[in-house]
Amino acid sequence: MAAAVTYEPIKTCKQSGARLGKVHTPHGVIETPAFMPVGTQATVKTMSPEELKTMDAQIILSNTYHLFIRPGHDIVKAAGGLHKFMNWDRPILTDSGGFQVFSLSNMRKITEEGVTFKSHLNGDKLFLSPEVAMEIQNALGSDIMMAFDECPPFPAEYDYVKKSLERTTRWAERCLKSHSRPEDQGLFAIIQGGMHEDLRRLSAEQLTSMDFPGYAIGGLSVGEPKHLMYEVLDYTTPLMPANKPRYLMGVGSPDALIEGAIRGIDMFDCVLPTRIARNGTCMTSEGRLVIRNAKHATDFGPLDPKCSCYTCKNYSRAYIRHLIKADETFGIRLTTIHNLHFLLQLMRDVRGAIQEDRLLDFRDEFFASYGLNDNERGF
Repeated sequence: MAAAVTYEPIKTCKQSGARLGKVHTPHGVIETPAFMPVGTQATVKTMSPEELKTMDAQIILSNTYHLFIRPGHDIVKAAGGLHKFMNWDRPILTDSGGFQVFSLSNMRKITEEGVTFKSHLNGDKLFLSPEVAMEIQNALGSDIMMAFDECPPFPAEYDYVKKSLERTTRWAERCLKSHSRPEDQGLFAIIQGGMHEDLRRLSAEQLTSMDFPGYAIGGLSVGEPKHLMYEVLDYTTPLMPANKPRYLMGVGSPDALIEGAIRGIDMFDCVLPTRIARNGTCMTSEGRLVIRNAKHATDFGPLDPKCSCYTCKNYSRAYIRHLIKADETFGIRLTTIHNLHFLLQLMRDVRGAIQEDRLLDFRDEFFASYGLNDNERGF
């Protein structure tokens, strides 16, 4: 039986070792390294699927926990699956809900069987387990689904992290056994182990022995300093199969995307571009721009003169500042369009630099323009 999700290597950058590749899925091919916009509730906030396609978003991520609570996976299944429900015909990745559940530290109880927790909406008592997470994601019909894992906090005691990763391994095995549509949906496992090299190695060894179609690195971007995240990537990524996709969960700042690609990561996701857009913060080729600042009140130039997005081609800083200050939804739409376009274009540039064997040069040029010093970059 052919795998639902496969990885095709294209090229390795001679200068950096970064990978250029393609991830083949039932709903299309993803050119990697790639950034995935997050559509938590089956929508990327303020954006239409058509707009996402215009900026060439190759794949989006939706959230199992939130769709389980509302509207319910049974309703999505009745609609014909998540693709039809939200009118998106390109690939979709769904996370397992584990991160959201474990974020509810005062509202959940972990056992070997699974996690009992209270809904953040109405306090209803709910239960998620590897089997339930697979049932939900099978009903949603995503191209890539994630195994149910335990995501330990940072910092955490060594013994706790070790017990946690061993439970994640047992849960991954249960996910494999209960995954009912392996021919239609690729199931990725999540490597845990906190900030401990020996535990990351143990987790990788246990999970790669089960031969999942792809692997993710979890438990990063949870509050640790960036230099520590890069150290973990330096020794974890080489443990992941070279012939399968490598996914770094929850990472989306421009510097971390570039540094992650250099370390062999293929896929990234993060709410960062849409979240900061709602606060009026924009990513530009010259660094972050806070559009609320008074100095932009009479600035009739674009957010970023080097940007070709819809926002920058049509609207000024002064107008966008007015909209944000007036709490107009259109202002949030414009900053969201820009931030997503910025990161998707960044990844196109990263792929181009890998093709030309100059990703390290590209990184240095980008950081010099973006205004990040070594301390801000985590070095």
